[in-house]
Amino acid sequence: MNKRIHRAVTAGLAVVALVGVAACGSKSGGGSTGGSIGSNKSFSMKGATFKVGAKEFTESRILGYITADALTAAGAKTTNSNLTGSSTVRTSLTSGRLDMYWEYDGTAWLTYLKEPSPIKSGEPAQYAATAKGDLAKNQVKWLTASGVNDSYGVAMRGDATGDLGKITTLSEMAAYMNAHPGDATFCGAAEFLNRNDGFPNIEKSYGFKITPAHLATVDLALDYTQVAKGKPCNFAEIFTTDGRIQTLKLKVLKDDKNAFGTYVAGLTVRNSVYTKYSKQFDGIFAAISPKLTSDVMIGLNKQVDVDGKKPEDVAKSWLKSEGFIS
Repeated sequence: MNKRIHRAVTAGLAVVALVGVAACGSKSGGGSTGGSIGSNKSFSMKGATFKVGAKEFTESRILGYITADALTAAGAKTTNSNLTGSSTVRTSLTSGRLDMYWEYDGTAWLTYLKEPSPIKSGEPAQYAATAKGDLAKNQVKWLTASGVNDSYGVAMRGDATGDLGKITTLSEMAAYMNAHPGDATFCGAAEFLNRNDGFPNIEKSYGFKITPAHLATVDLALDYTQVAKGKPCNFAEIFTTDGRIQTLKLKVLKDDKNAFGTYVAGLTVRNSVYTKYSKQFDGIFAAISPKLTSDVMIGLNKQVDVDGKKPEDVAKSWLKSEGFIS
C-alpha cells in the first residue's frame, strides 16, 4: 500500500496518472451466508447482482470485501475489482462499470465536487454536505457514515514522560514547541513537509514555527519507527488508520482545530442501483458502518500490513466476529 500516493489522490491536489483498469476481479461468496444479515428477511437481496470496487490500498480492499461478503450473505451475487487510483474507481462507478465502492468525504468534497477547502466544523457536517452535493450533482448515494476517519495526522511515542508526555492535541504540541524549541523536532515525508495542506498548514493553523534543522525529511514508512524511538524527532506525520500506530504504540494527537479536514469513509452507490434496494442497503449498512471505527480499522489494517494476512480473510473474519455472517 503506497499511502503517499493514496493521500496525494485523496487530497485532490496532486492526482496521479490513473490508467490502470482492474488489478484483479473475483467472485465473492461461499460460506458467507447466515448470521444477522442472512437471517433478516428484510435484508434479502436474492436475485440481485452487484459489482463492488475498491482502490488498491489495504484499507479500501478490506472495506470492499466486507461489502461483498455482506451482500452475499443477503443473497446477492457479487464480483470484486481492485482498481488503481481514486479517479479510475470513481469513473468506473459513474459510468456503470461498478455499482459501489468506499470513498472518503474529503476526497469527494475537494476532488469530485471541486470545493476549495474543507468544512471547518468537521464531522458530521462535512459528510452530510458531501452526501447531499454528490447525490444532487452526480447521482451518487452515500450510505451511513462509518467511524473511520483516514486523515493526515501527527503522532508521538506513547511512552513519553514529563511535559512531552502530557500532550494530547496539536494545540498542546504547538505550545510545547514554542516553549521548548530545542525539542521541537518533526519527521515527515518530503511531500508532507512542503504541501500547503501538510506541515505548512499546521504551522499556520496552530501558530508555531520550527527551524529547518529540526525538520527531518524521511521516507513515509520510516516516520512511524523514527518517532516511536524519539530520534530524530518527537513528532511525525502519520495516517490516522495505519496499522503501525497500534504495533508501535504511538499516540495520535487530536487535530482540535480540524486543520486537516475529515476523510470519513462511506459506501458510495450509484443512485439507480441504490433505489432498487434502498431498504436493504440502508438496513445492512446502518448496522455495519458504525461498527467500523478508526480503532477497528487500525487493527484490520495491521492484520494485513504487519501480520501478512489476506484482506479478504480479514474482512470475513471481522464480519463473523460481529455476528453479521456465519
